[in-house]
Amino acid sequence: MIAIRSAGPSDARALAELRWEFRAGRDAPTEQHDTFIARCAAWIDRELGDAGSCRSWIAEDIDDGRRIVGQIWLRPIDKLPNPVGERERHAYISNLYVAPASRGGIGTKLLRTALEWASANGVDRVVLWPTARSRTLYLRHGFTPKGDVLELTCR
Repeated sequence: MIAIRSAGPSDARALAELRWEFRAGRDAPTEQHDTFIARCAAWIDRELGDAGSCRSWIAEDIDDGRRIVGQIWLRPIDKLPNPVGERERHAYISNLYVAPASRGGIGTKLLRTALEWASANGVDRVVLWPTARSRTLYLRHGFTPKGDVLELTCR
């Protein structure tokens, strides 16, 4: 059985391990595993702490000792105050990942949880950069490709 819950600082190491699995499974790492886990866990601890600005939800396998098998991240982005009828919050979703052995609807549950939070908290636009594999999941949930986003890669 899978349970979805908010992540907290105590989940930092497990979330860092999932992040490693997700990214190192796609591209060759340029950082040693242990170095990355320590750096990433410190970042997660800070971001999910009282002063952090991210939200994260995890999928736990209740039948396997509450092992974390999936995660999703959301960063609210507050806009400058606006005198017209626009809401003043965007959100960036990142790192939706479910361990391969646990796939089959968990990603959908995580995404719905994040989108419900966004809706309840006045977010007017959610942006993300999908992988080729995840693109259809996001399209099924109402995401659309938009041409109004400009990007600059800083060097």
